[in-house]
Amino acid sequence: MKILAFAEQNEGKLKKPAFEVVCTARNLADKLKGEAVALLIGNNVQQLGNELAKYGAHKVVVVQNPKLEKYSPTAYPKIVAEVAKSIGASVVLVSATSHGKDCAPRVAVKLNAGFGSDCISFSIEDGTIVATRPVYAGKVLTNIKINSDVKVFTIRPNVFPANIYDSNSSNVEIFEIPLTDSDFSARVTEVMQIAGKLDVSEADIVVTGGRGMKGPENFKMLEELAETLGGAVGASRAVVDAGWRPHSEQVGQTGKTISPSLYIAVGVSGAIQHLAGMSSSKYIVAINKDKDAPIFQVADYGIVGDALEIIPALTKEVKKLLGK
Repeated sequence: MKILAFAEQNEGKLKKPAFEVVCTARNLADKLKGEAVALLIGNNVQQLGNELAKYGAHKVVVVQNPKLEKYSPTAYPKIVAEVAKSIGASVVLVSATSHGKDCAPRVAVKLNAGFGSDCISFSIEDGTIVATRPVYAGKVLTNIKINSDVKVFTIRPNVFPANIYDSNSSNVEIFEIPLTDSDFSARVTEVMQIAGKLDVSEADIVVTGGRGMKGPENFKMLEELAETLGGAVGASRAVVDAGWRPHSEQVGQTGKTISPSLYIAVGVSGAIQHLAGMSSSKYIVAINKDKDAPIFQVADYGIVGDALEIIPALTKEVKKLLGK
């Protein structure tokens, strides 16, 4: 059995979810006595192949073209599907990033494959992959089996470990996939991102603010705390709808689904739509002046009080603890 892992890169650098998806493919391949194959798509990205080998790829397939420098929702799924067919992959793994969520269903259609989204764990029963995924906004976990010959899964970022294997090098092979102008009928032309700013979907620590922050100017407090902790700033839907923060920071059912090691919810009530995006975080800290706020039902630690007084004090203590 061959398991194909689509490893995302951006501007010649592998994204954190790329290592997670390759390592997951290797773990499944070991259990199924198969082969983990990593796929890189981009422009002049073959030098990244050996880096993926360290995370368990038995083989790395590279498809490169100057037009592939940025993601294309028409070209990338075609390439993933063509490579899967070419190597005879039975399973395709894609990280559930913004691009992955767009790409994977298209790949499944092209391969006539069953599709399992946002998986948080895998097990093997009688040689068949059983995927666990949350449903009903994270209130229930369900196990699914896919009966089609080819199976496509997306995995939630920051849930699966990215462990380094002993392998030092890998067989890197350049694939030629014929592409025409029609394959690039849709493509990303520009990605707006603040330099040096962590994406909430990749950060290990996220500090999210809600309407309890009382105004956009008070998010500077959260930015300072997040910077001190080495994390990213998130926002609730109410905050984004009010124009206080960009949509790229939104955490929740209509924003990004994240699983950081530490999630600090500040002035966030904890509506079910928000919980759907962060309830799988390893540790959750809630700060809210309403002791009955739903967020406290999922929090590991809670502080009842005015966030505008608590955050500066908390940041001061964290800096003292870290020697900053």
